[in-house]
Amino acid sequence: MLTTNRPDGSLYTAIQNHIATVEFGHPASNSFPSVLLERLTDELTALGSNDDVHVIVLKSEGEKAFCAGASFNELLEVSNYEEGGKFFSGFANVINAMRKCPKLIVGRIHGKAVGGGVGLAAACDYAMATEYSAVKLSEFTIGIGPFVIAPAVARKMGTAALAEMTIAGDEWKNAYWAKEKGLYAKVFENTKDLDKEIDILTTKLAGYNPEALYAMKKVLWEGTENWDTLLEERAAISGKLVLSDATKKALEPYRK
Repeated sequence: MLTTNRPDGSLYTAIQNHIATVEFGHPASNSFPSVLLERLTDELTALGSNDDVHVIVLKSEGEKAFCAGASFNELLEVSNYEEGGKFFSGFANVINAMRKCPKLIVGRIHGKAVGGGVGLAAACDYAMATEYSAVKLSEFTIGIGPFVIAPAVARKMGTAALAEMTIAGDEWKNAYWAKEKGLYAKVFENTKDLDKEIDILTTKLAGYNPEALYAMKKVLWEGTENWDTLLEERAAISGKLVLSDATKKALEPYRK
């Protein structure tokens, strides 16, 4: 599988038989610079109003990591509170776009997910993975916390699982643990079997009454109507923390 070498990453969408496949990529383990998060937010919003689309598949490029979260290089460049809030609002906007999109979103999680990548998987309505799709919330190790994605992770996996991953931020949790906690619906030995099952599922979903799918989507996300404000507030928390002396000290070893 080819991967992009574009510094701002790539985003491609293919629509066939009422199924929209959205694929993102970035040379740094499919991490997200701000511009790519904005593009994904806009794309999900557009697909939500496209009558030809009944279901969406979210996937990433390559054969290794699914998503390493937000761009570390951009994080290191944050120099004031405004920049910090804007940086962390990127994933907030994507999660809210996934939440408000009237189409069911199926996640294809083929590899490891860290930080915001876990948030993306959690914001999918149904996620399937391979046994290589371990997860980790490592934000504490760099002086911040998974505040923006926490509501999505807790909604899918529960507060106990969120706490376990956050507090043991240097530990990977394997895909079967993530399935047991509710992040993944199914785990497969390889991407071939994963893709086969995704094709079967999405073909079925695309043939169902789209009004029923939309009605169910609304039911699944009941109680999250305040997330536009909540996630913005969480982004502000992280934006403030990234400027603290403790976080600057934690990040210093990563500066080139």
